[in-house]
Amino acid sequence: MAHVILVLNAGSSSIKFSAFEEQGSALELVVHGQVDGLYTPHARFEALDRHGEHHAKEWIAGTEPDHRHGLEHIGVFLEEHREGHTLVAVGHRVVHGGQRFSGPVRLTPAVVDELDKLTPLAPLHQPHNLKAIRLFDQMQRDVPQVACFDTAFHHTQPDVAQAFALPAAVTDLGVRRYGFHGLSYEYIASVLPHVAPGAASGRTVVAHLGNGASMCALVGGASVASTMGFTALDGLPMGTRCGNLDPGVVLYLMEERGMDARALEDLLYRRSGLLGVSGVSADMRTLLESDDPRARFAIDLFVYRISRELGSLAAAMDGIDALVFTGGIGEHAAAVREAVVRRAKWLGVELDVAANLKGGPLVTTASSRIPVWVIPTNEELMIARHTRAVVE
Repeated sequence: MAHVILVLNAGSSSIKFSAFEEQGSALELVVHGQVDGLYTPHARFEALDRHGEHHAKEWIAGTEPDHRHGLEHIGVFLEEHREGHTLVAVGHRVVHGGQRFSGPVRLTPAVVDELDKLTPLAPLHQPHNLKAIRLFDQMQRDVPQVACFDTAFHHTQPDVAQAFALPAAVTDLGVRRYGFHGLSYEYIASVLPHVAPGAASGRTVVAHLGNGASMCALVGGASVASTMGFTALDGLPMGTRCGNLDPGVVLYLMEERGMDARALEDLLYRRSGLLGVSGVSADMRTLLESDDPRARFAIDLFVYRISRELGSLAAAMDGIDALVFTGGIGEHAAAVREAVVRRAKWLGVELDVAANLKGGPLVTTASSRIPVWVIPTNEELMIARHTRAVVE
């Protein structure tokens, strides 16, 4: 009987899942997919096998199914299509682990309650991550669950990189820079020795560019600085999030425009970023295809911010030896990579246009002083690895 580890990533209206089979010391992807459109009449379930072929694509029966229905549908699918496999553990992506959790942890009701207290720091993600955990515990109490945190990887950063210039009475409450997308950066750090040994042992900036976007400075594979801070709202402009913002803007909107906390949350998290600037879309693919000058400006702003943060992170490491692109945009948007690399000429970077159009993995010329790589991330596999290690 083969052992399977299930990885879940629950959002507000979706649940992504991946099932990994234990094959000796390796973990092999068996099937992955998602339920989306929860709480609407248009909810849909889709699953693909390890080769990307559709294994199932169907609508969920019922009216406006919720997270429980979604988890039940995933469970039924796995039981029907993966005969001979035993579910031994479930790993969850949890965005915020706070100051306490610097690594994956086996979940108990007490741990879940503690994680719930961090919801104000990740209001778009934490409640839904925890909802899936609680629901699964009600459904299958005998299966151990493990939380893997997007913040944990950044606990290696020095105090000076985590600190805000605020009074101790405030910072002692846990107000500090946490950093996010840690599971993605941890995966990239784990494969760098095989792909680019020089980058693995040296000073590397990794740009995780997607609907959520951030950058991280790695020295010897450990995080020393990142663009995201106290929340996942900081740093680069994102699909719908504003990124770095003068706090005086928030004060202005409160005092002069009468906006309360909920209105500000909606503006900064859901109506800003690429969507807000362009007025067209939060999807980089749509913006790249658009003739609207606002779409072009949104792309230019995105690239400009990446270029500024690249210089900042290089300074934090006293230099840079390599640059890595990952994430949906980083892996697939050749035009964005080209624009970023061309703005990095001051670093002695020379783009290989043909290699960049092919998606790499190396997209710079042999004479480039700094190599630039495109490496697909795999947060789900990272979670599966952590889950197995914790349970064992």
